[in-house]
Amino acid sequence: MKKRNITFRLGMTVFLMLLALYYLYPTYQYSNLEKTQGSQISSLAAKTALSEIDLTRAIVEGRSQDVMDQINAVEGLNDEEKSAALEQTQYLLGDFADQLDQNRKKSLKLGLDLQGGMRLVLEVDLVELTRQLAKNKDTRFDSLMADVTSILTDPRADFDETILQVFEAENVRLSRYFHETQASNRQVLSYLSDEADNAITRSLEILRNRTDQFGVSEPNIVRQGKRRIVVELPGVQDPVRARGLIGKTALLEFKLVVEPDKAAEVLEDIDDFLRRERGLAPLADTLETAAAEGETEEPAAVEGEEEAPVAKDQVIDASELFGGTTDLTSLGDDTSLVVAEGIIDEHPFYGLLRNVGDAIAVIKQNRRTVDIILARPAIREIIPNDVEFLWANEAITGPDGNDYWNLYVVNAEPEITGQYLTKADVEIGSGNSPGSEGQAVVSLAMNRQGARIFSRITGANVGRKLAIVLDDHIYMAPVIRVKIPDGRAIIEGTDSMDEARDLAIVLQAGALPAPVEFLEERTVGPSLGADSIAQGKFSALLSFVLVCIFMLIYYRFAGILANIALLLNLFFLMAVLAGFQGTLTMPGIAGIILTIGMAVDANVLIYERIREELRTGKTVKASIDAGYARATVTVLDANITTVIAAIVLYQFGTGPIKGFALTLMIGIFASLYTALIVTHLLFDLYTQKFAPQKLSI
Repeated sequence: MKKRNITFRLGMTVFLMLLALYYLYPTYQYSNLEKTQGSQISSLAAKTALSEIDLTRAIVEGRSQDVMDQINAVEGLNDEEKSAALEQTQYLLGDFADQLDQNRKKSLKLGLDLQGGMRLVLEVDLVELTRQLAKNKDTRFDSLMADVTSILTDPRADFDETILQVFEAENVRLSRYFHETQASNRQVLSYLSDEADNAITRSLEILRNRTDQFGVSEPNIVRQGKRRIVVELPGVQDPVRARGLIGKTALLEFKLVVEPDKAAEVLEDIDDFLRRERGLAPLADTLETAAAEGETEEPAAVEGEEEAPVAKDQVIDASELFGGTTDLTSLGDDTSLVVAEGIIDEHPFYGLLRNVGDAIAVIKQNRRTVDIILARPAIREIIPNDVEFLWANEAITGPDGNDYWNLYVVNAEPEITGQYLTKADVEIGSGNSPGSEGQAVVSLAMNRQGARIFSRITGANVGRKLAIVLDDHIYMAPVIRVKIPDGRAIIEGTDSMDEARDLAIVLQAGALPAPVEFLEERTVGPSLGADSIAQGKFSALLSFVLVCIFMLIYYRFAGILANIALLLNLFFLMAVLAGFQGTLTMPGIAGIILTIGMAVDANVLIYERIREELRTGKTVKASIDAGYARATVTVLDANITTVIAAIVLYQFGTGPIKGFALTLMIGIFASLYTALIVTHLLFDLYTQKFAPQKLSI
C-alpha cells in the first residue's frame, strides 16, 4: 500500500513537471526568437546601411512595403545584394513573424513596468453626460452647466454636490430638466449619480473590449475616484494609434440631411442677424424697398453669354466682418478670410461659403470663422432646435485646387443610432461604389429590430441624403436610392487599413457613454523595463542562493531536498502564470521573492519536527512520517491565513497590488505541494532505496 502511494505521488509530480514544461516552452521559444529577430535586423541594417531603429519599428509593426521601399531606395547595392536583403525581409515578415506571434500569445506576459508601454489617466466628461440626460434644454440650462464646468476644473470638486450647489444657488429645481417633474433635488441627484456610476462602469468595459481587440496583452484598466480611469497598456508599439483608439467616443448615428429650402432659410436667418448687427436692414426688407422704388431691373442679356460671370475671390480681415463685437483670439495670428468679391456686405455668412459639387463647402481658411459664428449664443437661438450644423470628417480638394470642408445642415435627432449594430467589419471597396473601389471600408450590419427601423427610414426618404455621423462628424451622406431592407451600410473615407480597422473595433466594442479627456499620458521605455527585469532577476536569484546556502549549512542532506523542492516551486509558479496568461510585474517579482522565504519556512517546520522525533529514539522512517504528519496542520494553518490575506489584496487592490497578491497565492499553493508532497516523496524514495540508520538533518 505504501509503495502504491509513492508511485502515485511520483507519477503526479512527473505529470505536473511535464505540464509545466509544456506551458513554459513558448516563453523559452519566444525569447530565442526575439534574439534571432534582433540579430537578423542588425544583419539587415549592416547590409543596407539603414537605421536599425527604423527597421525594427517597421518590422515589428508589419509594414513590409515600407521596408522594401527603403531597401530599394538604398544606393550602392547591386541587384544580388538587394535581392538577398529583400529575401531576408520577407523571411522576417513572413513565416518567422507568424511563429513569433504564436509564441508571444502563449508566452508569459510582462507588465508595463517590465516591458514598457503607455499609462493613461482619463476623466469621463460627466458634464456632457448630464447634458445628454437633460430634457427641455434652454439657454438658462446652458448657463448653469457652464458654471458647473468652471467649478469642476478643480479636481477636488465633487460632481454631485457641484450640480446641487449651482442649481440651488439660482433657485432652479433639478426636476425641471431631469428625471420626474415631481422629484426632489436629492432624488434627482441620486438618479444622476447612478447614471454617472453606470457610465463609468460601461466605459471601463468598453475600454477593455477595445484594448483586447487592439491586441494589447493584459491591459490594466481600473477606476480611480469618481470620475477617472487609469489605463496601462504594456508593450504598445504605436502610442498615437492607441491613444486615438481609446479616446474615440464612437457614437454612431444616421441623420437625414435637411431639405435644401429649409437649409437656405436657416442660412438666410443667420445672414439677416449679422446684417442687423452691422446696422443694415434684413436683405428681404432691402429688396422690397428697392422694388417699391423701381430700382431693380433684370440685367440685360449679353449675346453669346451662356452663364453668369463668377465672382472673384478677395481677401479681407475678420475684423471687417465682425467689427469689435466678437472675440477673435481663437483665430490666432492669421485673421484673413477668403470671400466672394461684392457679396460679403449683403451676405456676411453666405459670403464665407462655397458650392462645391452639390454640397455647401467652406474654404479651409474660413472654417474657424464659421465655427465662431455658429457657436455664438445669439446665433444658436436663431437656429431651429430640430436642426444642427455638422462638419465632414475630412477636407476635400475643390476644382480650384484649394482645400474645403463640407458643412451639412442635418436633423438634430438621429433616425437610428449604433445601439442596433451587431457587426462592423473591414472590407475592400468594390466597383459598386466607385469612390471606395480598392479602398478600405467599414461594413455595418444591424440586428433584426435595427434592420426594420432602417428599412422604414430608407423607404420613406428615397431621394434624400442620409448622413452617417460618427462622433459629430459626417463620414458620408449618400442619397437614398432605394429602400434598404437588410440593415446593411458601409462607411467610406478612411485613409488606411489601420484606420478602418480601428474604426471597426470601436464600433464593435460600443460607444463610450460620454467623452473622455486625457489628463495624463506617460510612456515607459523598454530600457527602463530591461533595468527592472535585470534588478528583479538579481534580487530573486540572490535570495534563492542565500536561502539554498542556509538550508545546506543548517540541514545538510535534508537541505538538498528542500532546495530541490524550492526550485520546483519556482518552476510550477512560472508555469501557472504562463498557463493562465498571467502578467509578471515588479510587485509580482516581490511576491515571488516572498514565496521563496515562505516555501523554506514550511520545510523548516517539518525538519524541526523530524529532529524532535529522532531524539525520542524512533527510526529514520518513523521519524520522517511522524514529522510530516504532525507538522502538516501547522504548515496549513500558517499558509491558509496568508492565502486569505492575498485574496483580500487581489479583490480590493489596484493593478500592482493584484500582481503581488496573484504571485503570492500561486506561490503558496506551489510551496504547499512541494513542501508537503515533493520533499516527503524524496525522503520516501531515499529511505526505500538505502534504508539509512541515521539521517543527516
